Amino acid sequence: MARTGRRPGEPATRQRIEAAARELFAERGFEATSVRAVGAAAGVDPSLVHHYFGSKQALFGAVMRLPLDHFESAGPFLEGDPDTIGERFVRFGLRMWDEPSSRPALLGILRSALTDPAAAEMLRELFTSQGPVRAIERFAPSEPQLRAELVGSHLVGLAMARHVLRIEPLASADPETIVSIVGPTIQRYITGDLPAVSAAARDPTD
Repeated sequence: MARTGRRPGEPATRQRIEAAARELFAERGFEATSVRAVGAAAGVDPSLVHHYFGSKQALFGAVMRLPLDHFESAGPFLEGDPDTIGERFVRFGLRMWDEPSSRPALLGILRSALTDPAAAEMLRELFTSQGPVRAIERFAPSEPQLRAELVGSHLVGLAMARHVLRIEPLASADPETIVSIVGPTIQRYITGDLPAVSAAARDPTD
């Protein structure tokens, strides 16, 4: 009887394509990464990239997913002293950049957000509907969405300076030094007093 289904080498081929794409998106961003370059890095014909993923956009979406599951179960992070949540938030963010499981996706999204709508949407979702927002909601006395966006804008700018632009001495500064400097500002964003925000500012579509 003839065998059906995928050939034995196909899962490994797909994994090579994903690994090559993840590395190239992290190094170059979406716009400067071509399907041909991904195929060359993976050692396959570019037609196989289209076969498995359909388009460069679909490939980007498949490989640039942030592993935020551990954020949801970060008990010590969420249950600690409310007066030090800012420092813990910065420390958590810096640690994500150092982890091999999350660094390529973070770099790829950050490099691509200005030119690719899908990457921009991933970055927006990180601070509108995913784990970090729900964490901030537990500590914020008011305006949790605005506070999450303030935290997000600060940490994205910090990541851009350290890991994309590599501005010194910030790029090579010790993480705990960054925590001690930036933590109080993030603390204010999360738990401090905020000026009254108008309804129009909350919903710019009005």
